[in-house]
Amino acid sequence: MAETLLRQRPGNGAVGGAGRGPGGNGGGSGAGVAPVDAGRLGLWLLLAAVTMLFASFTSTLLMRRAAPDWTPIPLPGILWVNTAALLASSAALEWGRRRVRVGDVAGLRLGLLAASVLGAGFVAGQMVAWRQLAAMGVFLRTNPHSSFFYLLTGAHGLHLVVGVLVLLYVLARALLGRYSAQAYGGVGLAATYWHFMDGLWLYLFLLLFAI
Repeated sequence: MAETLLRQRPGNGAVGGAGRGPGGNGGGSGAGVAPVDAGRLGLWLLLAAVTMLFASFTSTLLMRRAAPDWTPIPLPGILWVNTAALLASSAALEWGRRRVRVGDVAGLRLGLLAASVLGAGFVAGQMVAWRQLAAMGVFLRTNPHSSFFYLLTGAHGLHLVVGVLVLLYVLARALLGRYSAQAYGGVGLAATYWHFMDGLWLYLFLLLFAI
């Protein structure tokens, strides 16, 4: 699915190919516009589905929190490091996207590589957080708060793994020279997904430990 979303016209949300005219073959036809709309629509539908999923989790958590058996769990210290890594990954990706806009493909590659490594580090750090809680005797079924922590961080982690794979795919295409100042739009699709996952984590962090 990621490849379908990303393989769109360059310059308007596209990953692939050399820059061609509006008609896709130089003929001036408007037929080339449809794949762009499909790619963007597909991405936004995906993000809408993810939003609805976590909104349902949120409503259930808020109702469950009012129960007398709700016992707050300790905040694993590694989560602060993980959050910083994820924010840094978004910054690196955005920097790379801005570099390719001015023709700096090497900058794009560096930004994608940094974002991928930091994203993978975040996922690994979340697993460390689980181990820290387990060492304190806090497991999935310990209490409702721990159940929601494992559920929400696990669901978010799976979506982030998808994001890392997408970043690696885009990085591979960048290494093959598929991007230029005229053909880089698909990087934006990957960045939109990644930034969304970044924002989602900040929301979950606050929901679980601050609200």
